[in-house]
Amino acid sequence: MNGDKMRILKTAMLAAGLALASFSVTSPAEAAAAPAPQAELAPAPEAELAPAPGAESATQDAAAAPAEEFEYAVPVEGVGMPDGGIDLPDQVTEVGRQALWFHDALLMPIITVISLFVLALLLWVMARFNRRSNPEPSKTTHNTTLEVIWTLVPVLILVAIAVPSINLLANQYDLPEGESVTVKVTGNQWNWLYEYPDHGNISFVSNMLEEEGEQAEGQPFRTDADGPRLLAADRRLVIPAGTTVRFQITASDVLHSFAVPAFWLKMDAVPGRLNETWVRVDEPGVYFGQCSELCGARHAYMPIAVEVVTPERFAQWVRIQGGSMPGDDTGDEALEVDIEGAEDAPTVEGEVVDQAAVDNS
Repeated sequence: MNGDKMRILKTAMLAAGLALASFSVTSPAEAAAAPAPQAELAPAPEAELAPAPGAESATQDAAAAPAEEFEYAVPVEGVGMPDGGIDLPDQVTEVGRQALWFHDALLMPIITVISLFVLALLLWVMARFNRRSNPEPSKTTHNTTLEVIWTLVPVLILVAIAVPSINLLANQYDLPEGESVTVKVTGNQWNWLYEYPDHGNISFVSNMLEEEGEQAEGQPFRTDADGPRLLAADRRLVIPAGTTVRFQITASDVLHSFAVPAFWLKMDAVPGRLNETWVRVDEPGVYFGQCSELCGARHAYMPIAVEVVTPERFAQWVRIQGGSMPGDDTGDEALEVDIEGAEDAPTVEGEVVDQAAVDNS
């Protein structure tokens, strides 16, 4: 009798549980039929949802069109790169041409004359004053004329060298007046960081391009269109032709040296110090250099690739990099005008007063 009661009690409890579950669980069909919460929102007007004529095709064309890319120039063999010669490279800047003249027209003739004179003097002394030709050595201890000559002549030679040399050094640091482009160069172990503070703060890192088969998987490798071996970079420094370019050079870790021989440019990159120099290249082209300061194990793998382009192409490159030309930003100028106008407006207890309201009153 007690077993029947317990069985009836269990059956009643199970039935009650099933009844509660049926109220709390919704069947899949009911869930599919239930409207989504977003359906309660009012639909947009039909006119707004309908695409404008030709808008769909224009959207497809925009999606299919590739992003604008900058076409970098192919280097010219022997221009801006080592050519196997023993002379200084051809110079493409005014300072470089002045330095090349100083070397070829002044230093080399003076060095040649001095070297030949010393050689002739040594040969004459060896032939004239050896033991066999001159068994009785001279007892002369002083010769005033000779001492004046060998003191005065070197001084005159040094003065002749110093005047154009000082002028050349001054020109390397005398930034010309007029429009200029500022490029900040930071040497790292072992790559270069380039920044354009006046053009939307463009910045990028330039690394050497490895040879085919030596690069990491998925990374680009050097081709002839990139430049010579050990000098080609994955990102080139781009500057405009016919414009003064101010280089501000520093380093983040150890001593480096930013050097481009065709520009007559070599400036040390010192951590915690900002060195400054400038170049002005009139002809577009691609020019190469390297770090010229022993900076570590991969010192030989810090190439510098500079592409000089026309001002129009430079503006195109700046915009492709996400930057802006100085003339593009008019918002700051308008803001300055508004601020100046606000400063000139009359105030009452520190608050700006509407000038029209003051006049009407």
